[in-house]
Amino acid sequence: MNAVEIEQAITNLAEQPFDAATFPYLFLEAFGNKPATLKRLQATNKSDVEGAVLQYSNIHIAVCPAGAVLDTLKKLRKSPATTRQKAKFILATDGVDFQAEDLASGEPVVCCYKDFPDHFGFFLPLAGISTVQQVRENAFDIRATSRLNKLYIELLKDNPEWGSAGRRHDMNHFMARLIFCFFAEDTDIFTAKSLFTDKIGQMSAKDSSNTHEVIGEIFRAMNTKNGDRAGANLSRWANAFPYVNGGLFSGSNEVPRFSKIARSYLMHVGNLDWKKINPDIFGSMIQAVADDEERGALGMHYTSVPNILKVLNPLLLDDVRGQLKEAGDNARILLNLRKRLSKIRVFDPACGSGNFLVIAYKELRAIEAEINRRRGEAAEQSVIVGGNVWGSYSWILCLRVIRNQITSPRNSFRVFLAIKYKFLSS
Repeated sequence: MNAVEIEQAITNLAEQPFDAATFPYLFLEAFGNKPATLKRLQATNKSDVEGAVLQYSNIHIAVCPAGAVLDTLKKLRKSPATTRQKAKFILATDGVDFQAEDLASGEPVVCCYKDFPDHFGFFLPLAGISTVQQVRENAFDIRATSRLNKLYIELLKDNPEWGSAGRRHDMNHFMARLIFCFFAEDTDIFTAKSLFTDKIGQMSAKDSSNTHEVIGEIFRAMNTKNGDRAGANLSRWANAFPYVNGGLFSGSNEVPRFSKIARSYLMHVGNLDWKKINPDIFGSMIQAVADDEERGALGMHYTSVPNILKVLNPLLLDDVRGQLKEAGDNARILLNLRKRLSKIRVFDPACGSGNFLVIAYKELRAIEAEINRRRGEAAEQSVIVGGNVWGSYSWILCLRVIRNQITSPRNSFRVFLAIKYKFLSS
């Protein structure tokens, strides 16, 4: 099982009615344990804690009475069987509260039972996934991409023409707009939290018959300048959405039709906390959802910020940071360094989803911000603009999948950087 499949399995488990007798085995099953393995574990369970299941060299799980989670976790920690069977994790739950601990590092998980899927990356060693730190850092990214993947597939079931070669770019552009809206409503780009998701919930029928019309009207509002709204005949409720420049919402506002299932998936995606989702992976996210080959390997690879920095640091950033350190608070040297930053050009000739360029931009801006702070010019306008970082294909939201629809990649990437800068500055 890969990370996305595991996340989906434990999400399904958390949504089921809690059953104390079966939870330990269902939890282990979610991490790839086969029925034969679980049957053998039931017969040979070596736990010395009441209501617990102990899997050798893996985890000691206990289901306990209400309110006894903390005390039960202590029992698991002190259990001779935990040590003897070389358990790596301990876990206790009463179906309301949920606590776990990595015995090697001492790192804990404390949350409500219904929220434990948010921490699935913590338990990935149970499935033999050793690159856990990177996936753990991307846990919310994976959850969001998994949900978007389900929505994408469901929409194509009811709108097969949107998956044809002639309309695939329309579908991918539509998904790009959705991703922007989900991010915008949780990071104060919109005026109210959950504005997009809540409006769809309020204005669309539960049978989904007009969901596409509601979304289309929202997109139309975001393509209408404030000065043009009086004559645009927008629905009153849609006026709450701001005008978004850069062309993401220009052109057709046609939206694929939604089934009840697709509408449900849309609401689930919107109810995720997008503040916890790394905006640097938006390009990879839409690429993974929209590309058939990428979607087949969903969860197996994500662009890693640390890996990008392994290239950028020795190539450029270490040298610039070294000069910043040597400059200290010398205003003249700092000014010269800022001028140097303005002349740096980062070019990625095969930039894919654009993540390399976005990270380069963010790191350069961080160095510039420190220069301005030392010079007492925190409000100084940035000398680093979209033209400092560019590639063969750089698009709004770094969308490789709509590259043929963008007439000016460089300008489009500037728009994306402006969106990202609003996130950074907030």
